[in-house]
Amino acid sequence: MKKVLLASLFIFFAMTGFSQTRQSEVDLIQSVLGAQKAQIVFSFVHPAPSQKEAFVKLYNEYEAQRKVLGKERIQLLEEYARQWQQMTNEQADAWMKKVLALSAKRDKLLKKYYKKIKKATDAKVATQFYEVESYILSAVRYTILENIPFIGEK
Repeated sequence: MKKVLLASLFIFFAMTGFSQTRQSEVDLIQSVLGAQKAQIVFSFVHPAPSQKEAFVKLYNEYEAQRKVLGKERIQLLEEYARQWQQMTNEQADAWMKKVLALSAKRDKLLKKYYKKIKKATDAKVATQFYEVESYILSAVRYTILENIPFIGEK
């Protein structure tokens, strides 16, 4: 349920605009939702007491970098919202190249932190992190795709 709320808020901000004044609002919402997301992650990832500090440190590093990518996603959704009804082939291609590049960055970040967490804790903890994070990212992606119109749709 919290994942759906997170995705809905991303969509809301993407569709309503992303100005400098909105930047601080997005930061605040990312902070609040990030705390809720962390609770979800920590309820599924179970490092040993001796590993917990290392995991939390790496998770916080990961989240800081993921939030930057989240802002890029919001900007792409905002661009899509402005263009979707009249999008040209060139605009569609340019937009998709950005989407695919962002997806690759997100996957690379997740892989990087899987490796870091595995090294600092163990493979089970890293796999738990990967599983829950992948689930959350997929839920957000699904919610966004479910709620945006297709190009040219009336």
